[in-house]
Amino acid sequence: MQKEIFKHITIDPRVRFGKPTIAGTRVPVYVIVGKIAGGMTIDEIMREFDLTRVQVQAALLYAAELVAEQELALA
Repeated sequence: MQKEIFKHITIDPRVRFGKPTIAGTRVPVYVIVGKIAGGMTIDEIMREFDLTRVQVQAALLYAAELVAEQELALA
């Protein structure tokens, strides 16, 4: 029941409770973004999670697209 929602990003209700993950892995997008925010480099993330640069960049691009779609109501 895996579904690609973005290039290299999939969701599957049986994997990580349906959270977006790197395709073919169990690594959630939010973990990648959090590691970058915490100061890890792309190379460090690649080594720690056995990912490619393309996969890490896909996670960041997906997160950027989500934020770009958000509309915040300012009161």
